[in-house]
Amino acid sequence: MSRTRVQAVEIQGFAHFGRWLAAGAAAVALMIAGQSARAEEGKIIQSHGYSYFGDLSYPKDYTHFNYVNPDAPKGGEIALWAPGTFDSMNPYSRKGRAGRYSWMMYESLLGEAPAGGAGLPADVYGETYGLLAESLEYDEGKTWVIFHMRPEATFSDGSPVTAHDVVFSHNLLLEQGLPSYAQAVKKRVLSSEALDDHTVKFTFAEGISRRSLIDQVGGVPVWSKKWFEETGARLDEPRMEASIGSAPYMVDSYDVNRRIVYKRNPDYWGWHLPINKGRHNFDFIRIEYFADDSAAFEAFKAGEYTFRAEGNSKQWATGYDFPGIQKGWVLKEELPDGTPPTPNGIVFNLGKKDLQDRRVREAISLAYNFEWTNESLQFGLFKQRHSFVQGAPHEAIGVPEGKERELFLSLGDLVPEEILSEPAVMAHESSPKREIDRRNLRTAMALLDEAGWDVGDDGMRRNAAGETLKINFPLPSSASGTLGAFVEVFIQNLRRMGVDATTEKVDPAQYTLRERDRDYDLVFDNYVAFLDTGTGLHQRYGSAEAAFSLFNPAGLASPLVDKIIDISLETETSEDRDVALMALDRVLRWERFMIPVWYNDSTWVAYYNQYEYPKPLPPYALGELDFWWFNADKAAKLKAEGALR
Repeated sequence: MSRTRVQAVEIQGFAHFGRWLAAGAAAVALMIAGQSARAEEGKIIQSHGYSYFGDLSYPKDYTHFNYVNPDAPKGGEIALWAPGTFDSMNPYSRKGRAGRYSWMMYESLLGEAPAGGAGLPADVYGETYGLLAESLEYDEGKTWVIFHMRPEATFSDGSPVTAHDVVFSHNLLLEQGLPSYAQAVKKRVLSSEALDDHTVKFTFAEGISRRSLIDQVGGVPVWSKKWFEETGARLDEPRMEASIGSAPYMVDSYDVNRRIVYKRNPDYWGWHLPINKGRHNFDFIRIEYFADDSAAFEAFKAGEYTFRAEGNSKQWATGYDFPGIQKGWVLKEELPDGTPPTPNGIVFNLGKKDLQDRRVREAISLAYNFEWTNESLQFGLFKQRHSFVQGAPHEAIGVPEGKERELFLSLGDLVPEEILSEPAVMAHESSPKREIDRRNLRTAMALLDEAGWDVGDDGMRRNAAGETLKINFPLPSSASGTLGAFVEVFIQNLRRMGVDATTEKVDPAQYTLRERDRDYDLVFDNYVAFLDTGTGLHQRYGSAEAAFSLFNPAGLASPLVDKIIDISLETETSEDRDVALMALDRVLRWERFMIPVWYNDSTWVAYYNQYEYPKPLPPYALGELDFWWFNADKAAKLKAEGALR
């Protein structure tokens, strides 16, 4: 499987980490009070963009982002594929299966990347610039923010985008959005109010981190209040009618379970903005749906769609020798990726009683043989992931030292002794010669014995009540053959340990429901790598929403993890932040709630030779739907030669 691009956490804090270590919670309370006092003194910051530390790479009079081609031509079509089916064009509901990119018709006060990538702009991290808002102002203590909106902004039907729409959208998410989101935001955002038609103010709670406040409310998608009121539509219900948006693209057509076409709005209000220069270049974005990866690949070779991000190592190694490649119609490239690999792998459902024993999780993890999988199924193309932030400066290595050790010591009995005395948990090594490593099998058997799962006369593991250790691992029927083969071998190895393990292929729509309901013991899923800190970490790794958060498929709920996230939110220097994030990486790995698998340090893509992109690419986005463009002369040549219809 190819590495997917990291979806960054919105993230940032306010009190000094060193003071936390020296004086504890009392000092934090004093600093909060001090910040409130400074806010009352009335220092106001005005800006065209936002970063927590106030430093912006692009000045107020910037003309375009450095990595785009400002003269990129507009026109043409890019076509991609999606697996399975869709039955909704509302991407914000927990129900139904939303169409691919159905969220791309909506904009926010501060601009965001339209598809993939860690953020916008894609050459820096932790900065945002005005889109629907032309400027913002906030007090030094970040207790409130006022956005001044662009009066020329309109929805696709020509109606104005106003502050009233912003307030409506914020409240709609709280009332009808994901419960985990609403619960977190209600604690932090006290109020939203339209001061006039184009000025909106948000007020934040006292006594909390200042991280992820301004950028949070600035990133909310803005919907038309009038449209929702007239149609009676709900945000939490699936529907095929897409609500109107203000973004460069709008729905052109769809054929349920077959395709979706988005078209660039020629009357889009914001073409003149520097944030849009050199971007949104295709007239049409088409998504073709296929039952599985094999069917999709055959369709790509036949020219039914034109851009493919490859996720199958076997196909990458052996499948790209078809006539289109040989004739130069299709280009195959490995493009650089500057983000940490997405932390994906086999996730344990910690809500299952039998999987709450860490020894059992460690034993089950030993059934995974990366070296055999990589050589036998993946042509040696991948590397083993160990960390949630693989390759980042704050990846935990060895035993904790210096400030990181001081942090752990300050937390007393919350910290297990092994975390202080043993190196950071690393993925185990295995022999590539056979599917199961006999040494790891012996270790796993001993761990299961120790955990009270004895081997019965039939070779199956049973507890004192005579119950077998049952493990079910569902997979979507649209999964690649390589992933399916990997899971089959993993299940076989578990059965060799005496585990009552099974796997099953599930229809994609049913699989989505099972994931949402956590109807699994193991699941192949992902978390997010964290380049920075912020309250989004609580939503993904914290306890408060662990029972139901879609972003925490393991249901991880650890007081130690919660405390370290809190500490990271109190940091006000990059050094102290990285110390806290290193400690977080260490503890997440110690918890063993995920079996880390492979990663790729580049992105595999193949596309028909009618597209171009700026070189070098920015580190945080591939940008195929953002800043690539269509070459009409090359497209005409492909059609003349019969490569495309």
